[in-house]
Amino acid sequence: MPSELSTAVPPRTLAPRAAASSGITVAAGAGGRGTGSGGRPLGSGFRARGQGLSALPLVIARVHDGLVLHDVDFHALGRQACLRLLGRVPVGRIVYTRRALPAVLPVNFRLDADSSVVLRTSAGSDLVRAVDGAVVAFEADEFDAAARSGWSVVVTGRAALVTDPAERARLARRGPESWMPLPDGVFVRIAPDLVTGRRLSGM
Repeated sequence: MPSELSTAVPPRTLAPRAAASSGITVAAGAGGRGTGSGGRPLGSGFRARGQGLSALPLVIARVHDGLVLHDVDFHALGRQACLRLLGRVPVGRIVYTRRALPAVLPVNFRLDADSSVVLRTSAGSDLVRAVDGAVVAFEADEFDAAARSGWSVVVTGRAALVTDPAERARLARRGPESWMPLPDGVFVRIAPDLVTGRRLSGM
Protein backbone atom coordinates (compact mmCIF):
# COMPACT_ATOMS: atom_id res chain seq x y z
CA MET A 1 0.00 0.00 0.00
CA PRO A 2 1.51 3.37 -0.95
CA SER A 3 2.46 5.58 1.96
CA GLU A 4 1.00 9.09 2.11
CA LEU A 5 2.80 12.35 2.77
CA SER A 6 0.84 15.49 3.57
CA THR A 7 1.06 19.05 2.44
CA ALA A 8 -1.29 22.00 2.70
CA VAL A 9 -1.24 23.99 -0.48
CA PRO A 10 -3.87 26.70 -0.75
CA PRO A 11 -5.81 28.11 -2.46
CA ARG A 12 -7.49 25.24 -4.37
CA THR A 13 -9.64 22.92 -2.29
CA LEU A 14 -11.19 19.49 -2.46
CA ALA A 15 -14.38 18.38 -0.77
CA PRO A 16 -13.98 15.69 1.94
CA ARG A 17 -16.12 13.20 0.01
CA ALA A 18 -13.96 13.58 -3.09
CA ALA A 19 -10.83 13.13 -1.02
CA ALA A 20 -12.20 9.92 0.43
CA SER A 21 -13.18 8.65 -3.02
CA SER A 22 -9.67 9.23 -4.31
CA GLY A 23 -8.12 7.00 -1.69
CA ILE A 24 -7.05 9.73 0.75
CA THR A 25 -8.12 8.86 4.29
CA VAL A 26 -9.02 11.95 6.31
CA ALA A 27 -10.37 12.43 9.83
CA ALA A 28 -10.62 15.39 12.21
CA GLY A 29 -7.71 15.51 14.64
CA ALA A 30 -6.99 17.39 17.81
CA GLY A 31 -6.75 21.16 17.53
CA GLY A 32 -8.83 21.23 14.36
CA ARG A 33 -6.25 19.48 12.19
CA GLY A 34 -6.96 16.56 9.94
CA THR A 35 -5.16 13.28 10.21
CA GLY A 36 -4.14 10.86 7.51
CA SER A 37 -3.40 7.14 7.57
CA GLY A 38 -2.01 6.08 10.93
CA GLY A 39 -3.21 9.25 12.62
CA ARG A 40 -0.42 11.45 11.22
CA PRO A 41 -1.33 15.17 11.24
CA LEU A 42 -2.09 16.64 7.84
CA GLY A 43 -1.03 20.18 8.72
CA SER A 44 -2.70 23.45 9.48
CA GLY A 45 -4.28 23.67 6.04
CA PHE A 46 -6.84 21.04 7.13
CA ARG A 47 -9.39 22.72 9.39
CA ALA A 48 -12.33 21.20 11.27
CA ARG A 49 -15.75 22.82 11.15
CA GLY A 50 -18.43 21.52 13.47
CA GLN A 51 -18.33 17.73 13.46
CA GLY A 52 -16.61 17.45 10.06
CA LEU A 53 -13.81 18.90 8.02
CA SER A 54 -14.01 22.06 6.01
CA ALA A 55 -12.69 22.03 2.47
CA LEU A 56 -9.45 20.13 2.12
CA PRO A 57 -6.39 21.21 0.15
CA LEU A 58 -6.61 19.92 -3.37
CA VAL A 59 -2.87 19.38 -3.74
CA ILE A 60 -1.68 16.24 -1.96
CA ALA A 61 1.82 14.82 -2.15
CA ARG A 62 1.88 11.02 -2.06
CA VAL A 63 4.48 8.36 -2.54
CA HIS A 64 3.17 5.82 -5.04
CA ASP A 65 5.34 3.07 -6.50
CA GLY A 66 8.43 5.07 -5.59
CA LEU A 67 7.20 8.24 -7.32
CA VAL A 68 6.08 11.39 -5.53
CA LEU A 69 2.89 12.82 -7.03
CA HIS A 70 2.47 16.49 -6.37
CA ASP A 71 -0.63 17.96 -8.01
CA VAL A 72 -3.63 15.65 -7.99
CA ASP A 73 -6.89 17.28 -9.04
CA PHE A 74 -9.90 15.02 -8.41
CA HIS A 75 -13.46 16.22 -8.81
CA ALA A 76 -16.96 15.13 -9.73
CA LEU A 77 -18.41 16.12 -13.10
CA GLY A 78 -21.81 17.67 -13.77
CA ARG A 79 -24.33 16.06 -16.08
CA GLN A 80 -23.59 18.25 -19.11
CA ALA A 81 -19.82 17.80 -18.74
CA CYS A 82 -20.36 14.02 -18.57
CA LEU A 83 -22.44 14.02 -21.76
CA ARG A 84 -19.87 16.11 -23.62
CA LEU A 85 -17.15 13.63 -22.69
CA LEU A 86 -19.32 10.65 -23.71
CA GLY A 87 -19.68 12.19 -27.15
CA ARG A 88 -15.89 12.10 -27.60
CA VAL A 89 -15.33 8.35 -27.36
CA PRO A 90 -16.63 5.48 -29.56
CA VAL A 91 -16.45 2.56 -27.09
CA GLY A 92 -17.86 1.91 -23.64
CA ARG A 93 -18.95 -0.97 -21.39
CA ILE A 94 -22.47 -2.08 -20.62
CA VAL A 95 -22.95 -3.59 -17.16
CA TYR A 96 -25.95 -5.88 -16.80
CA THR A 97 -27.20 -9.10 -15.20
CA ARG A 98 -26.87 -12.37 -17.10
CA ARG A 99 -28.18 -15.58 -15.55
CA ALA A 100 -28.24 -13.93 -12.11
CA LEU A 101 -24.57 -12.92 -12.39
CA PRO A 102 -23.02 -9.51 -13.17
CA ALA A 103 -21.70 -9.18 -16.71
CA VAL A 104 -19.66 -6.49 -18.48
CA LEU A 105 -19.42 -6.22 -22.25
CA PRO A 106 -17.38 -3.67 -24.25
CA VAL A 107 -19.42 -2.20 -27.10
CA ASN A 108 -19.22 0.67 -29.53
CA PHE A 109 -22.02 3.21 -29.15
CA ARG A 110 -23.33 6.62 -30.07
CA LEU A 111 -24.90 9.32 -27.93
CA ASP A 112 -28.27 10.24 -29.42
CA ALA A 113 -29.84 13.72 -29.57
CA ASP A 114 -31.86 13.06 -26.39
CA SER A 115 -28.63 12.07 -24.55
CA SER A 116 -29.55 8.39 -24.51
CA VAL A 117 -26.87 5.79 -25.24
CA VAL A 118 -27.55 3.74 -28.38
CA LEU A 119 -25.94 0.37 -29.10
CA ARG A 120 -26.21 -1.87 -32.13
CA THR A 121 -26.14 -5.63 -31.71
CA SER A 122 -27.53 -8.86 -33.12
CA ALA A 123 -31.25 -9.51 -32.71
CA GLY A 124 -30.57 -13.00 -31.36
CA SER A 125 -27.76 -12.05 -29.00
CA ASP A 126 -27.69 -12.88 -25.30
CA LEU A 127 -27.27 -9.16 -24.66
CA VAL A 128 -30.67 -8.26 -26.13
CA ARG A 129 -32.42 -10.99 -24.17
CA ALA A 130 -30.72 -9.92 -20.93
CA VAL A 131 -31.11 -6.14 -21.09
CA ASP A 132 -34.41 -5.41 -22.85
CA GLY A 133 -36.57 -3.76 -20.17
CA ALA A 134 -33.89 -4.02 -17.47
CA VAL A 135 -32.03 -1.28 -15.62
CA VAL A 136 -28.37 -1.33 -16.67
CA ALA A 137 -25.25 0.78 -16.30
CA PHE A 138 -23.05 2.03 -19.12
CA GLU A 139 -19.50 3.23 -18.50
CA ALA A 140 -17.05 5.00 -20.80
CA ASP A 141 -13.70 6.53 -20.01
CA GLU A 142 -10.47 7.93 -21.33
CA PHE A 143 -7.13 7.75 -19.51
CA ASP A 144 -3.52 8.82 -19.94
CA ALA A 145 -1.46 6.32 -17.96
CA ALA A 146 1.75 8.33 -18.29
CA ALA A 147 0.14 11.47 -16.88
CA ARG A 148 -2.00 9.48 -14.40
CA SER A 149 -5.04 11.43 -15.49
CA GLY A 150 -8.38 10.76 -17.11
CA TRP A 151 -12.12 10.66 -16.67
CA SER A 152 -14.91 8.14 -16.24
CA VAL A 153 -18.65 8.58 -16.86
CA VAL A 154 -21.46 6.22 -15.88
CA VAL A 155 -25.00 6.31 -17.29
CA THR A 156 -27.65 4.34 -15.40
CA GLY A 157 -31.10 3.74 -16.82
CA ARG A 158 -33.55 1.31 -18.36
CA ALA A 159 -32.50 -0.38 -21.59
CA ALA A 160 -35.06 -1.02 -24.31
CA LEU A 161 -35.01 -2.56 -27.76
CA VAL A 162 -35.90 0.03 -30.41
CA THR A 163 -39.00 -1.30 -32.18
CA ASP A 164 -40.54 1.77 -33.85
CA PRO A 165 -39.96 1.40 -37.64
CA ALA A 166 -39.31 5.12 -38.21
CA GLU A 167 -36.85 5.28 -35.34
CA ARG A 168 -35.09 2.16 -36.51
CA ALA A 169 -34.76 3.65 -39.99
CA ARG A 170 -33.33 6.88 -38.57
CA LEU A 171 -30.79 5.02 -36.44
CA ALA A 172 -29.84 2.84 -39.39
CA ARG A 173 -28.80 6.04 -41.18
CA ARG A 174 -27.26 7.93 -38.28
CA GLY A 175 -26.82 5.48 -35.42
CA PRO A 176 -23.73 3.53 -34.39
CA GLU A 177 -22.16 1.08 -36.79
CA SER A 178 -21.28 -2.27 -35.26
CA TRP A 179 -17.65 -3.26 -35.55
CA MET A 180 -18.83 -6.79 -36.35
CA PRO A 181 -20.95 -7.83 -39.37
CA LEU A 182 -24.59 -7.97 -38.25
CA PRO A 183 -27.08 -9.26 -40.84
CA ASP A 184 -29.87 -8.97 -38.27
CA GLY A 185 -28.71 -5.85 -36.40
CA VAL A 186 -31.04 -4.15 -33.91
CA PHE A 187 -30.66 -1.07 -31.71
CA VAL A 188 -30.77 -0.91 -27.93
CA ARG A 189 -31.37 2.41 -26.20
CA ILE A 190 -30.27 3.17 -22.62
CA ALA A 191 -32.18 6.03 -20.98
CA PRO A 192 -29.90 8.58 -19.24
CA ASP A 193 -31.85 8.56 -15.97
CA LEU A 194 -28.71 9.01 -13.86
CA VAL A 195 -25.47 10.41 -15.26
CA THR A 196 -22.40 10.70 -13.06
CA GLY A 197 -18.71 11.15 -13.69
CA ARG A 198 -15.37 12.13 -12.26
CA ARG A 199 -12.09 13.48 -13.55
CA LEU A 200 -8.56 12.99 -12.21
CA SER A 201 -5.72 15.21 -13.37
CA GLY A 202 -2.21 14.37 -12.20
CA MET A 203 0.75 16.67 -12.83
